[in-house]
Amino acid sequence: MGEVYKARDTRLGREVATKISAERFRREARTIASLHHPNICQLHDVGENYLVMELVEGDAPQGPLPLETALNYARQVADALAAAHEKGIVHRDLKPANIKIKPDGQVNVLDFGLAKVGWTNAAEDLQNSLTLSLAATQAGMILRTAGYMAPEQAKGRSVDKRADIWAFGVVLYELLTGRRLFDGDDVLIG
Repeated sequence: MGEVYKARDTRLGREVATKISAERFRREARTIASLHHPNICQLHDVGENYLVMELVEGDAPQGPLPLETALNYARQVADALAAAHEKGIVHRDLKPANIKIKPDGQVNVLDFGLAKVGWTNAAEDLQNSLTLSLAATQAGMILRTAGYMAPEQAKGRSVDKRADIWAFGVVLYELLTGRRLFDGDDVLIG
């Protein structure tokens, strides 16, 4: 949904993550700004075509992990999702690449660019849940992540927090086993 760069906020003297794109920023900014949770990245600033967010140093989790470690990470992800769900926000793109583990073991859920606020009808949800790809914009082609999607989301049906719970289970499986539960990377709809 955009390119992310490590940057320096010279006004406040801190390292930040800057996301550059022309797509969907108003919605993502409002979504991120409404979430205040230690396991969700924080928004610092927003402009016409950029977001400035908390810089989360760390790596995406990779399994197989010891049971205790995997469950610790899973609990923190679940806490972040619960906070989002309490505000009516569905992440819709939960996967290891959107999770960072800080050196101290704290987990941060990132990238609410595909998040949905509230429940919508199936046609609206399908349009809002798809990630537009520059490589697949010809003839209305749309590309989206598939390996962590709930079946109803992959079919273009309306989703709610249960889609995040499905993705959470798929992520937990991967943390425990070191293998992806589903091999698919993308669903191409034309």
